[in-house]
Amino acid sequence: MRNRLPPYVYRERTRHGRWVFYFRRGKGRRVRLPDDPTSPDFESAYHAALIGNAPPVARDQAPSQGSLRWLVDRYRESAAWRQLAPATRRQRERIFLRAIQKADNAPFAAITQAHIQEVMDRRADTPAQANHFLKSMRGLFAWAVRNEHVRQDPTIGVQWARYRSEGFPAWTPDDAQAFRDRHPVGSKPRLAMELLLLTGLRRSDLVRVGRQHLRGDVLTVPTVKTGTTVTIRLPATLLQLIELTPTGDMHFVVNEHGRPFAVDSFGNWFHDRCREAGIKKSAHGLRKLSATLAAEGGAAAHQLMAQYGWSKIVQAEVYTKAADRVRLGKQSSEIVAGQIENNIPRTLVSDAPHPSKKVSKS
Repeated sequence: MRNRLPPYVYRERTRHGRWVFYFRRGKGRRVRLPDDPTSPDFESAYHAALIGNAPPVARDQAPSQGSLRWLVDRYRESAAWRQLAPATRRQRERIFLRAIQKADNAPFAAITQAHIQEVMDRRADTPAQANHFLKSMRGLFAWAVRNEHVRQDPTIGVQWARYRSEGFPAWTPDDAQAFRDRHPVGSKPRLAMELLLLTGLRRSDLVRVGRQHLRGDVLTVPTVKTGTTVTIRLPATLLQLIELTPTGDMHFVVNEHGRPFAVDSFGNWFHDRCREAGIKKSAHGLRKLSATLAAEGGAAAHQLMAQYGWSKIVQAEVYTKAADRVRLGKQSSEIVAGQIENNIPRTLVSDAPHPSKKVSKS
């Protein structure tokens, strides 16, 4: 059984002594959930209730073979599904539920590239949601092709939605200083900010990291999102800051009750601390500043991958290419200045009036 139930879920003991689970948000409708809170059926029913939909079909009303829901259920029983991060599974659950309901649980073999493209077009104004949908359906149908449920993946050829912005705005060094001015050494916000900036950890990893991950001055932690392990050497100033700040036994960053944060709760808490410092940016923006500083300092793409837990070099090259453009731009401008100095005779500008001489009016 889960140690902690999801939000809005509670349990009751029946007159027969058996525990049953219900979902209820505020004074809303009470929804009965499956009896095993660790099962895929429970997770599916919970997310259906969370987004305001009726719970999925009961076990004794199993979906017919060939339906989209049947395919999703088989996918959720696979090793490919178990290898996904918990947050990724929750996100894809919500997407699949909406797709099943929107398509009226159509036969999965009837889904074509045109159907996938139509959904992408409807979500053009929210490219992040569109791409999450495409990534989820690609995962589902790639698995279905490998297991001979379908002959062709209908997501092949569908283009990713283009973002109109660069995502979360990056912090600047001035932002970091403003945060330091507002939150002094020894405060929990200050420790959180300095850890985020120096380590570049994601929120999902920061809320987990603690002394059990530290050996001397070396921090080693497996990341939640990609499963890669990052190794980071902490400077003496940060180690001292940890000692000067109230922490938990197994977590460096804890809430006001001394307990570890949930990922979303930390994001909301840190968002408020940023606003107190006059900074309208997020924790992820600190990760961007961290990677930018590393690249500008000369870190190579594979070094960035090792620290920030990226599994693809293209992510690291975003920062190394930007840093290279800055360095190369400066070097090129110096070359241009030298060429002008060496190749353009000074006599071409000798007629210009000297600042100390007055120009006669005639």
